[in-house]
Amino acid sequence: MRTVAYLYYDAAWEDRPDISTWGWALDAVYEDVEPRRSQLQSLLKDAAQSPPDRVVLRHLEELGDSVDTVTQVLAQLEALGVCVVALEQSYQSQGSDINPAPLELLSEIQQQQRSRQIRQGHASNRLKGLPPPGKAPYGYRRGRDRYVIDRSVSPILRDFYDHFLIYGSVRGAVRHIAKKHGKKISASTGQRWLTHPVYRGDLVHKNAVVPDTHPPILLRTEAAQVDRLLRRNRSIAPRAASAPRSLSGLVTCAQCQSPMSVSRVTAHRQTYEYLYLRPTACTQHPKCKALLYDDVLEKTIETICQTLPQEVAGLTQLPLDQITAGVMAAIASKQKIVAQLPDLVAQQILDDKTADLRAYTLKTEIAELQQKLAQLPPVNLLETAQTVSIRQFWQDLSEPERRFYFREFIRSIEIVGDRSEWSIQLRFMF
Repeated sequence: MRTVAYLYYDAAWEDRPDISTWGWALDAVYEDVEPRRSQLQSLLKDAAQSPPDRVVLRHLEELGDSVDTVTQVLAQLEALGVCVVALEQSYQSQGSDINPAPLELLSEIQQQQRSRQIRQGHASNRLKGLPPPGKAPYGYRRGRDRYVIDRSVSPILRDFYDHFLIYGSVRGAVRHIAKKHGKKISASTGQRWLTHPVYRGDLVHKNAVVPDTHPPILLRTEAAQVDRLLRRNRSIAPRAASAPRSLSGLVTCAQCQSPMSVSRVTAHRQTYEYLYLRPTACTQHPKCKALLYDDVLEKTIETICQTLPQEVAGLTQLPLDQITAGVMAAIASKQKIVAQLPDLVAQQILDDKTADLRAYTLKTEIAELQQKLAQLPPVNLLETAQTVSIRQFWQDLSEPERRFYFREFIRSIEIVGDRSEWSIQLRFMF
């Protein structure tokens, strides 16, 4: 028996169907991409000359844009003795028992066509960079054809971003805007403010990002820094990542391999507090003793000043100039292609829909390259290491500022030796 398949799909919002999963041995495949159905006409013409035994497709509504057209094509094929099989509608012609009633079938076709029209409309808006239906996200309001910044609440978002970029703490930034602006949000909402593409001037459609559709609240250079800080915080416990002390989440005991947390002790009727680093899950007998926080901090700074320049000097410096030039050349090449698309449409080499789809793909790739460019180190690592290797640099910083720089360079701090004689061993990020 000879079996042929018919594919019809819209490249703007769906991928090409995988016919290998249909479970049929196919002799021929007729494939159309919205809005043309030239291959369907070829199928009907070939079937009139030599009818196949079966025509396999996903949905009956793919045979036309209206119920009348679908029923005409279906009747034409079945009149030739062809068995039409709709895999996702449980339909099979020639009196199969699994077929739905005619009225139910027509209603289902109508619903599927309506659903397809809605998806096509959303895809068209996406290609044109128009916002999706619904309420605008916090910090924006709906304009005529795009989101515009809501000046009444955008300062709250700016304060949130600025605080996070300085201190690298999501919970700290949440507490900051609650105290300063009275805006109470959860940490998960703060995380979404930091990562959602809409605040970077992009729109999201399912898993695809449409770049540069509206004014950003978070600039791309700032967004790259945010992403770097969030990646750095993933290796630290959530509570330690937002703790005010600079050594929180970094110190471990080499003997018992237990993380060490910061404990605070105050004397009765005294304002002065004592800070200690204690193992949280020590398995030793007797248990490892606590250390004074200030002693560990002092030794950490001393070890950084001694070892960091040596560690950086032994590294092979990345050719940042070459990497930057390569990324910028790739961006310029894609921008040149985007600029050529209107001429290709005017010459009727491409139609409007194909040009819009190609422009969308290129702009998405350009946005990814721009993000990669923004994430490159802005300064030379050797010069930075020379600066942070000066003791006075650390003494002039506050605890949150020290926390920022510690996590920029240090992966972990190990306490080596017993508590009578101990030393610091640093593991750097590079």
